[in-house]
Amino acid sequence: MGEEHWFETTVRVRYQETDQMQVVYHANYLVWFEVGRTELIRQLGFPYQRFESLGYMLPVQEARVYYKKPARYDDELIIRSKIVACEGVRLVFAYEVVRQRDGVLLVTGETHHVWTSLELKPVRLEKKEPELYALLKKYES
Repeated sequence: MGEEHWFETTVRVRYQETDQMQVVYHANYLVWFEVGRTELIRQLGFPYQRFESLGYMLPVQEARVYYKKPARYDDELIIRSKIVACEGVRLVFAYEVVRQRDGVLLVTGETHHVWTSLELKPVRLEKKEPELYALLKKYES
């Protein structure tokens, strides 16, 4: 494995993202993972719209979330995202959600994706888009 390449973005917990226990509802972390990977891709100069304009989609195949500590209303969170595997049709991201004020790690996780055509047929990215594949491999940790 290569060097660590974490990309960061921040979100603030909104009231509607909390549940009756006054903590962030568990499914919101998946939304924030998407925010993190979208920003990672954007920072690499390849926003999702560009994928689609080239005829590719990146659907989620699997998602894992590990809850360590709760986030609460109005917490500012750092979403850290990185590419951990870029292999043919697969792309895997890892995530950390950290409370900004004290640096406490709240949640970790990963999502597994498959490159497809717009018709959802698997695509081997290294053959169809070798420059994009090389860019993603460069940031694989």
